[in-house]
Amino acid sequence: MRRTVACIALVLLAAPAVAAEQMEVAPELWDRPRSARSVLEQQAIRDAVRAHIALPGSRMIIHHGYGPTPLLQAEELRAWLMTLAVDASRISLLNDVKPNEALKIEVLK
Repeated sequence: MRRTVACIALVLLAAPAVAAEQMEVAPELWDRPRSARSVLEQQAIRDAVRAHIALPGSRMIIHHGYGPTPLLQAEELRAWLMTLAVDASRISLLNDVKPNEALKIEVLK
């Protein structure tokens, strides 16, 4: 487990940071069992974590739709971000996505 977390940290720190913007999480993430590796393989999640690490004091907002399924997905994504070493107090959920749109992650400085 420590090796996996260390490898994830090295991958995130070695790549360049991206500018703050809303990054769409691929809907395919929810079609299969998830692991830290499969979550981090999602480009939007990797970019968001990378941007968060590059901007000390930044916050992450998970934009989700209305209803129980989008909320559960946002909560699960929040839990995965915490597993990837993002402080829970720096992650907020906001239900402002239109129906049938994917979750989005935003990193704010």
